[in-house]
Amino acid sequence: MASASGSSVRVRFCPSPTGNPHVGLVRTALFNWAFAKHHGGTLVFRIEDTDAARDSEESYNQLLDSMRWLGFDWDEGPEVGGPYAPYRQSQRMDLYRDLAQKLLDRGHAYHCYCSQEELDTRREAARAAGKPSGYDGHCRELTAAQVEEYKAQGREAIVRFRMPDEPITFTDLVRGEITYLPENVPDYGIVRANGAPLYTLVNPVDDALMEITHVLRGEDLLSSTPRQIALYKALIELGVAKEIPAFGHLPYVMGEGNKKLSKRDPQSSLNLYRERGFLPEGLLNYLSLLGWSLSADQDVFSIDEMVAAFDVTDVNPNPARFDLKKCEAINADHIRMLDVKDFAERCRPWLQAPHAAWAPEAFDEAKWQAIAPHAQTRLKVLSEITDNVDFLFLPEPVFDEASWNKAMKEGSDALLRTARENLEAADWASAESLKEAVLAAGEAHGLKLGKAQAPVRVAVTGRTVGLPLFESLEVLGKEKSLARVDAALARLAG
Repeated sequence: MASASGSSVRVRFCPSPTGNPHVGLVRTALFNWAFAKHHGGTLVFRIEDTDAARDSEESYNQLLDSMRWLGFDWDEGPEVGGPYAPYRQSQRMDLYRDLAQKLLDRGHAYHCYCSQEELDTRREAARAAGKPSGYDGHCRELTAAQVEEYKAQGREAIVRFRMPDEPITFTDLVRGEITYLPENVPDYGIVRANGAPLYTLVNPVDDALMEITHVLRGEDLLSSTPRQIALYKALIELGVAKEIPAFGHLPYVMGEGNKKLSKRDPQSSLNLYRERGFLPEGLLNYLSLLGWSLSADQDVFSIDEMVAAFDVTDVNPNPARFDLKKCEAINADHIRMLDVKDFAERCRPWLQAPHAAWAPEAFDEAKWQAIAPHAQTRLKVLSEITDNVDFLFLPEPVFDEASWNKAMKEGSDALLRTARENLEAADWASAESLKEAVLAAGEAHGLKLGKAQAPVRVAVTGRTVGLPLFESLEVLGKEKSLARVDAALARLAG
């Protein structure tokens, strides 16, 4: 089998365009991309769109857009081209039909006329007898007369690959040596009765024709590996394949209740993370930890650091649990690592319609640039910026009633009056001066700063938590800030 040696490494990422990409798929893409980059090799991006009932052009375009957003560049594939084009399986059907016929002609495959009812009956009987319930080879050695009889009955045949009657052993890059006994890997279908090729044929055929050296994919495909190895040997005999690729099966990503994360799980959708404002680099950092680590004591690192260190043989074969809180924490670290100008630009989509509640003309660029450094230290995801800065651009703060009731305790009116007097006299070019004004108001009423600033924060921003208060007051400005304190006092009196 193939070994990793410099630029000879060729890996592939080959999703099906069926719905929104999910994080398990992204983790697979990441490990393939990092492996190729680490070895100076080639990443082939291939679209497995042979299932017309499930595939869609919309999903295809989403896949390409997602790859670009994540920062994955591919060396061969859609929009890039390459020596093995086309890279969409739906455009390679003649090739699969030709190879299926060659496998039939050389005895590596045969026609199977068994009906589904017959297959089910024999499988039930095998299970009842305590035997393997896979295909029993009924049509392996049909005579010409039997074939003619089946055809006369109007039966249609699928094409089955003939598995060897011997164990298949391979060394998985993640799991070590694995052996499959022949009774556990029966002959399998490669072409439907209508002539449509199945995944079991097209996937390894494309890997062979595109000279893929390493197949890194999910653990759920492990059981298909002995089938593919047997097919590879046949393709080598036919002169189609040069060698059998090395296989590495990546651990399951688990969701809630330690169940495998599926497309149906809300937290699995890549679009969800984009819409919430995760950074690609933050999300990829976390996904890399689902089965791999840079070091025992470092969870936060750049994608370049990952590429420099990544070795698929270091991947842990045990299932990895997706932890949304840890994902958010790592994303927050990456937000803080951004240059402040970059941060300000990446937030911009959430400062506009449909996310922003303020009128476009109310947005003040100078205020945004002034508050951005303070916002950068507080966000877990970029979408949180909208609610955090709305007090700057709305004519009045949006009051959260629970926050108002929590902050405006008995005596808050007296505190606010003292704070207003102190703020009136403060230096509004200095957040420290504003802090001292509120601190002094608190001391005058026997309150520490935390208790003293709560009514001021709610009066000015509408919320009990948010960006640093005194920097927020400074950016909002004296006139608007004091007017909002006055409005809060009027509400308390009313």
